[in-house]
Amino acid sequence: MDRLGHFIAKHKVMILIIGFALLIPSVIGTVATRVNYDLLSYLPKSLETVNGQDIMVDQFGMGAFSMIVVKDMELKDVAKLEKEIEELDHVEDVLWYDDVVDLDMPVSMIPKKIRKAFFQDDATLMIALIDDTTSSGAAMNCVAEMRKVVNKNCFISGMSGVVNDIKDIALEELPVYVVIAATLSLIVLELAMDSLLVPVFFLMGIGMAILYNLGTNIFLGEVSYITKALTAVLQLGVTMDYSIFLLHSFEEFQEEYDDKTEAMGHAITATFRSIVGSSVTTLAGFAALCFMTFALGRDLGIVMAKGVVFGVITCVTILPSMILVFDKAIEKTKHRPILQSKGRLSGFIIRHHWIWIIAFLILLYPAMYGNGHVSVYYNIAHSLPADLDCNVATDQLEEIFHMNTVHMVMMDKNIDSKKKRAMSEEIEDVDGVKWCISLSSFFGPMIPDSMIPSKFKDMLQSDQYELAFVGSEYGAATPEVNKQVGRIQEISKNYDSSSMVIGEAPMMKDLEDVTNIDIRRVNIASALAIFIIIMFVFRSVSLPVILVAVIEFAIAVNMAVPFYQGESLPFVASIVIGTIQLGATVDYAIVFTTRYIRERIGGHDKYEAVRVSHDTNLLSIFISAMSLFAATFGVAFYSRVDMIGAICTLLARGAVLSMIIVLTLLPALILLFDKVICKTTKGMGKLAN
Repeated sequence: MDRLGHFIAKHKVMILIIGFALLIPSVIGTVATRVNYDLLSYLPKSLETVNGQDIMVDQFGMGAFSMIVVKDMELKDVAKLEKEIEELDHVEDVLWYDDVVDLDMPVSMIPKKIRKAFFQDDATLMIALIDDTTSSGAAMNCVAEMRKVVNKNCFISGMSGVVNDIKDIALEELPVYVVIAATLSLIVLELAMDSLLVPVFFLMGIGMAILYNLGTNIFLGEVSYITKALTAVLQLGVTMDYSIFLLHSFEEFQEEYDDKTEAMGHAITATFRSIVGSSVTTLAGFAALCFMTFALGRDLGIVMAKGVVFGVITCVTILPSMILVFDKAIEKTKHRPILQSKGRLSGFIIRHHWIWIIAFLILLYPAMYGNGHVSVYYNIAHSLPADLDCNVATDQLEEIFHMNTVHMVMMDKNIDSKKKRAMSEEIEDVDGVKWCISLSSFFGPMIPDSMIPSKFKDMLQSDQYELAFVGSEYGAATPEVNKQVGRIQEISKNYDSSSMVIGEAPMMKDLEDVTNIDIRRVNIASALAIFIIIMFVFRSVSLPVILVAVIEFAIAVNMAVPFYQGESLPFVASIVIGTIQLGATVDYAIVFTTRYIRERIGGHDKYEAVRVSHDTNLLSIFISAMSLFAATFGVAFYSRVDMIGAICTLLARGAVLSMIIVLTLLPALILLFDKVICKTTKGMGKLAN
């Protein structure tokens, strides 16, 4: 590694040329990588609801649908609108009452079942059937075109509309996230560094690593919008430490070597050895996300793990090259740093270490209780502003038709018609079901098959399957609709064991079931992986327990805050925050403990060892935490997508909490368990006497 470090320092210009040249394919890869805006598409393919959607595309030529509420429009104009929508690309068909009865028939004479489904006062309801899956580009473009065709008295709801609105907001906000994160991080660095240019080079180096990371996503095929939104912000906050390590190492070696190229060569070697150990814990945290059944975790975990690797590489190649090439300019812009370490603060914290133990004992139960009882929501539309088209349409559907979602029951076509009718009637009796549209519910056993309107029949029947649409007054991802879906599944299975209940609400029910398991699995996997890494790094049995417990306590406090504030978190935030906060901030504890061990082995007593470690690491931990805080807080404040805003809020607060707890509780615990640490850590046994 020594040779490589000196090679990089010596060939700094060549390194920069190669680094900037690699940005070209990186930008191309970034632009070419597809972004997936539908979180439900990350559900396991083995689930019945997911498999059912694919069967619908194959059998019925449709995989998504949108409910269209039309207000204050004459029926002849509604019929024209229906034809216009049917002519749009990717609209397979539009289900309306004229598919069942003649348009000339007065509404008052229409059978009650049809009136109940399609009419309410001066409004009518149509269901547009789309020939592709919910999150496909075709479905989103189709919804966008439908919105252009309809007037202000028409409202289009459904999951494809939600996904389309997420796409529009994400495309608008994503570039702003990067600007906000970079600007606020730059402010923190300018306050802490002694040069105006060094922070700029820090951000340039990390920015290049981010582009390399985003560009290589093309090999994954696609990434979720959450992953793309968080990649730059998280990578900036998590890998900033590496740049700080390099600079401090370079400054130390400059005191030994007059030649700056020589000093940088040694600094690169020393930094690489330091940050590899540090980055492994961060990698473990992100890698734990890959244990999720919900594939979004794997998506985010792989991309962020790549980001850490690229962060390490650019830190020991691009950044040192920039510092050496622009050395004269850096020297000219040096100034006295505004933020400086204060020995008195460290002394105060160490002298009053029992205060932090008492505070920990007082806060432990409330933190654990709040963490275990924080409210989580699974309705993806609720993460978007209430004034977006998709949410306005859902509100209109609920207000006018007293319904919120539509399920689909897909059954064997060859079941006896009496059984189909009995099934429909039983489903209609389920709590919260407004109506059930099926061939058997509209046309009794006395109506010959030849007399059923062909358009209506083609929509609801394929070679193998038959569909029934079920209108529900319950909102998706609520306990009521989950119970309702469970009951409908039970009924349909009684009549046809191969039947499937599919749609937005059933998929969100599966989402809740899957992610409830994932939360426990991921948190255990990340804590266990980092525990093992720390155990091998320090060759200690006790230190992993203390360090992981300290950060887990910070996570519990962080998650308890929304509980006591009465807020509800989006399910994604509740899954990933524990893993990300643990992986991103456990480094603070590792850096602190590393210096404590060095001072203890060097002959200092426990108080002096902890004090020296605290004083020497206070500023670097503060800068690291504030960089992560700055990168995430601004995005949390700006973002209108709660899926992103909530994660960034938790990360910003988590960075501050981890910093405070590492700088107060960790020193207190080390002082308290010093003898145990010495006895259970290799190389420190003699110090326990």
